[in-house]
Amino acid sequence: MDYNVNNEGFYGEFGGAYIPEILYSNVENLKNNYLRIIDDDDFKVEFDSLMRDYVGRPSPLYFAKRLSDKYRTRIYLKREDLNHTGAHKINNTVGQILLAQRMGKTRIIAETGAGQHGLATATVCALKGLKCIVYMGETDVARQQLNVRKMKMLGAEVRPVSSGNKTLKDATNEAIRDWCCNPSDTHYIIGSTVGPHPYPDMVTRFQSIISKEIKSQLSEKEGRNYPDYLIACVGGGSNAAGSFYHYLNDTRVKLIGVEAAGLGIDTGKTAATIHLGKRGIIHGSRTFVMQDEDGQITEPYSVSAGLDYPGIGPVHANLFVTQRAEYLAVTDGEALDAALELTQLEGIIPALESSHALAVFGKKKFKPDDVIVLTLSGRGDKDMEILDC
Repeated sequence: MDYNVNNEGFYGEFGGAYIPEILYSNVENLKNNYLRIIDDDDFKVEFDSLMRDYVGRPSPLYFAKRLSDKYRTRIYLKREDLNHTGAHKINNTVGQILLAQRMGKTRIIAETGAGQHGLATATVCALKGLKCIVYMGETDVARQQLNVRKMKMLGAEVRPVSSGNKTLKDATNEAIRDWCCNPSDTHYIIGSTVGPHPYPDMVTRFQSIISKEIKSQLSEKEGRNYPDYLIACVGGGSNAAGSFYHYLNDTRVKLIGVEAAGLGIDTGKTAATIHLGKRGIIHGSRTFVMQDEDGQITEPYSVSAGLDYPGIGPVHANLFVTQRAEYLAVTDGEALDAALELTQLEGIIPALESSHALAVFGKKKFKPDDVIVLTLSGRGDKDMEILDC
């Protein structure tokens, strides 16, 4: 079975491009040109150069000995937290800014929750001298002040969003409205594997550098290029999609995505879309969506701003229904405990998003000879006021 996108922009029954007419030419132009552009030799040379010399790739694959000893298995951490700007988000923004330039766009917009994608977008816009506007819910502006200050220092305009729950969904809504008003000169750098085709595929391709590196690094460290398990947190799903990409058709590898259960799946304060969502359309894509009986989107909740989203990327919806990947849900408390555990066992302070993935070790039993790779998607600097409580 092929788990990648088809020519119509679908992953099985999920995906597509459900967009207002004013954006049709923009999205069609992107769809018709992105593969040609990113396959161009000049693009590859510049992308690879920036990945190496600007982002600092390859990111290390670190054997977490004390964590492994505690859980009696073999745990490697893919250190995306060591990238420039502190997360995996920079992989995608570098790719999209090069794409936008080649398509003649002069104005960049983005949405952000935890602020890491907004920071990464502001960073590449500063690098390339392009105007940058970042939409961010007021709730997230308040809890991610460090990243807000960084974005402003980089020259970006941060526009707080006061509608809805004032979080990631609402920021995305406003970014799409902006794009509808400025379709000709503006490129929307979506930060995850969500939105209309070709965004889920495009973002996955830029993030697939994660799994590409894992293959070569595991060969060196374990004498084989595949793990028994791959684990990553999932909000929209970009770090997980990039971690899974080169292993999708390798059934020796078990894939585990981890959602934010918030205060608990049954509490009404959760962001566990795979567990609670129904088929629907959100932000231009058919996928699982948290919604009420009337089809109205329900407000998600998580202590982690980056996982606080009521949908999920169509690639993950398809991996779930085909049973290629397993999806677990982790509560706020479990994630906070896992963050403290990694900090005190390995001297690494993880982002709250990544901490959800780390909590899997307290929920699932692994064998002593299992080789596990967990993508540490970001570092915890931005979350210190929450972690230090």
